[in-house]
Amino acid sequence: MRVIFMGTPDFAVPTLEKLVDSGREVCGVYTQADKPQGRGHRLQPPAVKARALELGLPVYQPDSLRDEAVQEQIRNLKPDVIVVAAYGKLLPEAVLNIPPMGCMNVHGSLLPKYRGAAPIQWSVLNGDAVAGVTTMRMAKGLDTGDILLQVETPVGAEETSGELFDRLKVLGAELLLETLDRLEQGTITPTPQEEAMATHAPMLTKDMARLDWARPAQELHNWIRGLNPWPCAAGYLNGKRLRLFASRIVPGQGEPGTLENRDGELIVYCGEGALALGEVQPDNGKRMTGREYLRGHPLEPGSRFESTKQG
Repeated sequence: MRVIFMGTPDFAVPTLEKLVDSGREVCGVYTQADKPQGRGHRLQPPAVKARALELGLPVYQPDSLRDEAVQEQIRNLKPDVIVVAAYGKLLPEAVLNIPPMGCMNVHGSLLPKYRGAAPIQWSVLNGDAVAGVTTMRMAKGLDTGDILLQVETPVGAEETSGELFDRLKVLGAELLLETLDRLEQGTITPTPQEEAMATHAPMLTKDMARLDWARPAQELHNWIRGLNPWPCAAGYLNGKRLRLFASRIVPGQGEPGTLENRDGELIVYCGEGALALGEVQPDNGKRMTGREYLRGHPLEPGSRFESTKQG
């Protein structure tokens, strides 16, 4: 089986590796352009490109798949199937129609829930108890194609988006191989998505990081773990940002945003309940536990985070 693989970030790497390990012929890897990163703004390759080059695979980085020359290039590679995992570009109908077995997508949600760019993060932001991965036959719309296979997994009460991401990328790679095997065997019946059940998972933005402490502790806890590792939730104390990486719901009621040293734990009161801030980072400082922060930053009487609308 000749496979073209399309993917960009770290989420897609295990799927690419599984395809290669399975003995299928990966005849081309399509990924997005290198982007400037870090203080020096040096161009860095996407995770998929870096791994593909290590595996000795041909890499293509077209600006658009709508370019007729790019489409002809794909035809000339003669793929039996195109596998897509977090590529970041919509495939035009002309590309969807090229491979005889169609185009398969690995998506980090239980479709039709969380169509879009950030399904894993939104499952944590919304406090879902269950997440999962879907393989689907791609169609013209955004994540609208027929479902092939799905796998579920529980979400831990304190699990972050980054931690869930790392688990789902492995589950997705395994599910993709099972999908291809069963398609070859003719043992999968595609299932249309229920449009009435569809929800959207838009990209995260930096302005989501600033928290509104008038919200319940449970919602804020979900927000803190859902925004980890990016853009990372934050509280603002005397105009200075304190990034928040981990929290735990604890008893207590007080003025929202008020901070307290409770037996060495950094506590913040919310609209309902309170949170113990387990891991934080001051601007120009290192990540540390809430206890370590308190040892170096004693709280003044009446200390409180500034409050603003969130999300």
